[in-house]
This record gives sequence, structure tokens and C-alpha cells, in this order.
Amino acid sequence: MRLVFAGTPEVALPSLRALIASRHEVAAVVTRPDAPAGRGRHTSRSPVGALADEHGIEVLTPHKASDPAFLERLREIGPDLCPVVAYGALLRQAALDIPPHGWVNLHFSVLPAWRGAAPVQAAIRHGDEITGASTFRIVRELDAGPVFGVLTEPIRPDDTAGVLLDRLAEAGAGLLTSTVDGIEAGAVTAVEQSADGVSHAAKISVDDARVDFALPGLAVDRLVRAVTPDPGAWTGFRGERLKLGPVTRAESDTALAPGEVLVERKRVLVGTATWPVRLGEVQAQGKKRMQATDWARGSRIESGERVG
Repeated sequence: MRLVFAGTPEVALPSLRALIASRHEVAAVVTRPDAPAGRGRHTSRSPVGALADEHGIEVLTPHKASDPAFLERLREIGPDLCPVVAYGALLRQAALDIPPHGWVNLHFSVLPAWRGAAPVQAAIRHGDEITGASTFRIVRELDAGPVFGVLTEPIRPDDTAGVLLDRLAEAGAGLLTSTVDGIEAGAVTAVEQSADGVSHAAKISVDDARVDFALPGLAVDRLVRAVTPDPGAWTGFRGERLKLGPVTRAESDTALAPGEVLVERKRVLVGTATWPVRLGEVQAQGKKRMQATDWARGSRIESGERVG
């Protein structure tokens, strides 16, 4: 089939690579417009756009998917189907109506659970044991279209959102490609989602990533892993922001109040509402990322000081 692929970040690259290597023709990609990136804020292609350039594939970068010029070009290309992975913009009905087989999205949850922008983060934060990926036909309601296929993946105790999303992106590429194959062959049927079990995963803000050590240790651990690497967990210390890497449960004979810091020779502990957690890497404001023990020595933390 003739395809136009829509996606923007690195998580979409395994699917684009798989489709380029398949028997289908990727005639063009649709991605978010070039934007400033890095310390120099130089304008650069999205990861999907850059990969398309490497393969000589036409790149479309509409500011809105409803732009008349974009819709006209899409009609000229004439895709049979438009696969989508993390495109990052709303698709209007005028665009959805162009390919005969519609737009098929790869979403990183087992729908109808965790519809929305941050399904992997939500699954980790809420303590789900299993997550996965789904392919579905895009409709006007957010992530509510009928489902073609599903895969599942266990969430490991030390999974961060970044690590888990990388696994799902690789496995999901195979699911998306097999879905496209099945649609071409008429061998798959989209099944309407159940009205039961619907949950929503909104985009995570920097404020959402602030760690509250008054919560139980289990909740602290899940939150930190859910927002790693983006936007990144943080707390306050001496009036400045302290970024936090993943933490681990720590056994200690010393009772610590929520947020209280205990510096030992080989570890740094922080109290929660239940058991203390051991800090891994941290990054003080204006400093490089370092081990918590190095940060604590340099900060000369006094007995009873707290974070948060």
C-alpha cells in the first residue's frame, strides 16, 4: 500500500524504519515544523523528518493539519493509509477522510486504558503491572477509535518511563506493520473499544514532576520513575531546585521524617511517609548531574535538614 507516515519524536522512529523496510511504499511523512533545539536553540528537523530526509522521502510540515495547502498535497500524494506514531497535533476530519483506509495510530497502552498524551507515565505512576500498545483507527474523539491489534508488556520494578517506552516503541513497530499488512489483505477487523475501563493520561507538566516526600515511599518511587527522563523529577533544597534520578527503597535503623535527609558514608537517604528512599543521581541548580553522596558532601548538609 501507498503510505503517508505521521510522527515527530524518536519514539516514532522504529515504526518508520519498519515501514520503510516493508513491502509498502512510504510516499511521504508528516511531522511537526522545524523548531529550535539544544543549547544553541538552532532550528532543526524533528527525528522523523531527519530520518525521512536520509531516505529521500518527502517531508510535510504543516503548522496545522487543516491547512488547505497540506490537504491539497495529501490528496495529490494519494495515500491508501496513514500510519501515525506520536505525531503531536490534532488531525481534523478533512484530513482523516482522505486515505481510503483512514489513519491508524500506534498508542502505547492497552486501550481503553490510558487514553491521552502520557500513557506510559500514567501506567508507572499508578502501579500497573501490565501495559502494552494498541493500533486503532483514528476518529474525532481522543484515542477512542476501534482497535485493530494489541500487545502487552510487563512493567518491571525498575522501569522508568523512558526505558519502558523504548521497549514498547520497538515491539509496537512490529504491531503497526502487521496491522498495515492485515488491512491490505482484509485479514483484520477493527473492534470498538469497551465503554468500561476508560482512563485518561494527561500530559505531564514540570509542576506534576515535583516530588512530595510526605507521600509513602512506594508513591515517591513510582512518581520519580514515571517522569524520568522527561520532564524529570525534582524537589526543593535551600530555596533552589534539585533534580532527582530514580530512587530505591532503603532499610535504615534511623527514623526519618518526610523529607529529612540522612547522609551516610556510601548513601544518602530521605524520609517519606513510610520507609526512607535512597537517592541515586541528583542535579543541583547550575551544577552537573552527580551521585547523591558527592552532592551531599559538597553541600555540607546539616543534621535534620530537609528537601521538599
